Amino acid sequence: MSNRLKWYDSVWLNKYLAAKEMISRLAPARLPEFVDSFKVLRTDPNFAVTDVPNLFSAAQLAAIKKTIEAIPKHTLEMHEIKSFGRFVVHNNPTFTQMQRELVEMVSGLVGEEVEPSYNFLSLYTRMGICEPHLDAPSAKWTLDVCIDQSQPWPIHLSQIVPWPEERLELDDDWQTAIKQASHLRFQSKVLTPGSGIVFSGSSQWHYRDALPSASKTAFCDLLFLHYIPKGTADIVTPRNWAQMFGIPELATIPGIDEAS
Repeated sequence: MSNRLKWYDSVWLNKYLAAKEMISRLAPARLPEFVDSFKVLRTDPNFAVTDVPNLFSAAQLAAIKKTIEAIPKHTLEMHEIKSFGRFVVHNNPTFTQMQRELVEMVSGLVGEEVEPSYNFLSLYTRMGICEPHLDAPSAKWTLDVCIDQSQPWPIHLSQIVPWPEERLELDDDWQTAIKQASHLRFQSKVLTPGSGIVFSGSSQWHYRDALPSASKTAFCDLLFLHYIPKGTADIVTPRNWAQMFGIPELATIPGIDEAS
């Protein structure tokens, strides 16, 4: 058993919990202010996943595929091949510009003004899988778009859930427990090339089971465009907290300066 959050992308929440624990010891009167400051990053429980059919025309989709084909193979990020079965490309200039152009549309779909956070292209191989996880709030909102695929590959999304505000007891089979939790009311979405969905990854558990790999050429190319509420770039970055809240000790939290 461990009370350290250990799912993919839980690094941010571990820093948030460590900051809460430190403030409760050093300046307990400041704790409500700290917690309340993150209200803008929490998601309205009434939010519903939104389908975005035919986001890209056939011509646009063809242009995106050409952009992907032109990416030098040696620049593909390899660090998630074993865990996710995918190659990754972060913040490609073409996709970053596309992300900016979609700000108004995403703002309308999620009910608040947003700004771009980061984006990445996910090139899943036949070994593709995505374990259950909550994203960091730097991905409060995600526009997940299918570019191409060998076969339909569902994504499973829970209802909106509150962030964990305390350490959780997680056993070795916690992933199965999440998938089978009836109160999370998972729904499945199947994307087709050129279409997408908008969801709140920081407040919705989501996962993909192993990509059916009867063929050695099975694949799925997805584009993830992440957005945050407008004006929240500072607070989603943990290394800023010591200065923002005037509590220098927050800068001593292990890994606080690392990207999360």
